[in-house]
Amino acid sequence: MAFKFAKVLTGGIGTGKSTASSLFFLHGFQIIDADKIAHTVLNRETEIIKKEFGDDFVNNKIVNRKKLGRLVFSNPDALKKLEDILHPKIYSEIEAQSEKLDKFGIPYLIDLPLFFEKKNYPIQESILVYAPREIQIKRVMERDNLSRDEVEKRLNAQIDIEEKRKLATYVLDNSSTLKHFQKEIEDLIKKDINKIIKK
Repeated sequence: MAFKFAKVLTGGIGTGKSTASSLFFLHGFQIIDADKIAHTVLNRETEIIKKEFGDDFVNNKIVNRKKLGRLVFSNPDALKKLEDILHPKIYSEIEAQSEKLDKFGIPYLIDLPLFFEKKNYPIQESILVYAPREIQIKRVMERDNLSRDEVEKRLNAQIDIEEKRKLATYVLDNSSTLKHFQKEIEDLIKKDINKIIKK
């Protein structure tokens, strides 16, 4: 049975979920990274991407993710089409990795950006990496060299971070310094360690 010892690590774009994942890994947690799996799956499906979206979206057998992202985040029908292609395969791979980790009988994290949006993983406890929307926008504009409009389209494709904050079991505030964020993670691990060991 998959997902028995899993907790979800989630957030929104620009909240710092990748940083959180790295810090949890340094504390000894195994991480299943849905984004990495998605990238692998996407590049396995180049022929379907060409068929559904056009040859322009694949260069040398590699999907042009930036170009595809611009399309799907400005076109809900294209986004749904892409999700219908990728999500079942991503789920199967995450489930397989989860089954392997469950055999060890200790907690691990599944990094799932769209956990609240899709509601298709039977996991009760979630850890949200939080930063206010304006900070998300600023970070993603700088990181990905995107316009404000492009970032807002990506954010609008997700549940608002304030709503996710209400839904999460735990919230890690990443609106300040890295040192503050490290302490947030350390405090959560200390506070929750007995509970997760007994789980």
